[in-house]
Amino acid sequence: MGRLAQDELHTDEHAQDLPKNLVQPLVHIMTSWQTKSGSRQVHAGWYAGACLLVLALVGALLYGSGAFGSGGGEESLDRACGGSLAQGGLSEALHASDFRAEEEGDGDYLAACRVRTQESGPQGSSLELKLRWSTAKAPAATLTWYNADYDGVREQAAPLGHGWSGVLRYAGGTYQVMAALDCVNQKDKALVAYGDLLGTSNSTTLTGLGRVTTETAEKAAEKDGCQVKAGERLSGLSAARLGASGTAKPLARAQGSCAALRGTDAAAAGTPEVMEYPADPDAPQTNCYLVTKAKKPGYGLYAYYGAAAKDFLASEGDQMEKGYGPTHGDRDYAWATATCPHSAQRSVSVLYHLHDRDTDTYPVPHYSASFARDALRAFADHEAKQRGCTGVRLSA
Repeated sequence: MGRLAQDELHTDEHAQDLPKNLVQPLVHIMTSWQTKSGSRQVHAGWYAGACLLVLALVGALLYGSGAFGSGGGEESLDRACGGSLAQGGLSEALHASDFRAEEEGDGDYLAACRVRTQESGPQGSSLELKLRWSTAKAPAATLTWYNADYDGVREQAAPLGHGWSGVLRYAGGTYQVMAALDCVNQKDKALVAYGDLLGTSNSTTLTGLGRVTTETAEKAAEKDGCQVKAGERLSGLSAARLGASGTAKPLARAQGSCAALRGTDAAAAGTPEVMEYPADPDAPQTNCYLVTKAKKPGYGLYAYYGAAAKDFLASEGDQMEKGYGPTHGDRDYAWATATCPHSAQRSVSVLYHLHDRDTDTYPVPHYSASFARDALRAFADHEAKQRGCTGVRLSA
């Protein structure tokens, strides 16, 4: 019995995780039971009880060390995403205080990890993070979400604000924060982070998601020698999205991302109203929607900068250069580029003739190429002025 217990202690796959100052006394006790058994009769009941006590102690130590059960607790958080996981906003994002983290192990990224609450089932939430350098190969379209700009307001992105280069996006029931932090000491390089929230979405959880994503990006960048311009601590992110009732307003009242369109013939083109977000010169993406009297988005205008512009172009392949639009090989769009500070990647501004998925129609039945160019020119020039860009050039 003593030999069996000793062998089990030595061969247990988790014994190496126990502190030596605890393992050695246990081995000594069990060995002494074996050597003394020949010289003194040991009561069988007492012996069995002592063995159970030892095994209980071993089990408790294994559980506390994270060898099973909890997944490592705080230690797993400290190791997550290559040791760069920022934990300040986790409680807000996941509406919990007990977490475990695991690496996603995707070689395409600088780091990738997932943080879960200890609850399972429908009550459990998780947060997924992926980090990459802008100089790496372009990510999949399922991550960048640039493949539906033509489909109503699906590609809308709300600026994070507070001085951060990032946006909040929504698709298929999932909110995502994307942040692109330029390296001020390494031109044409940025740390790009994507944070997806799987669970309850409200202002509190989205603010937490924003904090975790931006602060992790900052930590990972500086860990690798990339000095970034960080914003202030995020607060008050909203779950509100364009397209809902009441989000459209008359063009004359545009003050944010659609302000440049006030002087255009948008009303005559069938879109007398707008849906817009606040203007933010730090955001890597800007969007504005021109809306019909029926409150349907007819034209969508987008601007992409730095890493976002590079990823957008990669998602389009050679479609735009060949003069093909994103739907049915048509030409119902216009695009422009400009030279902007801090990046060799030219910014990209695009106007799309929008399709309405609900009715499978175009809210503006007839696309006007002349209006599209005038509207895009006004939008791109305004954006360039806001950001210090120059050399706005419309495609032929």
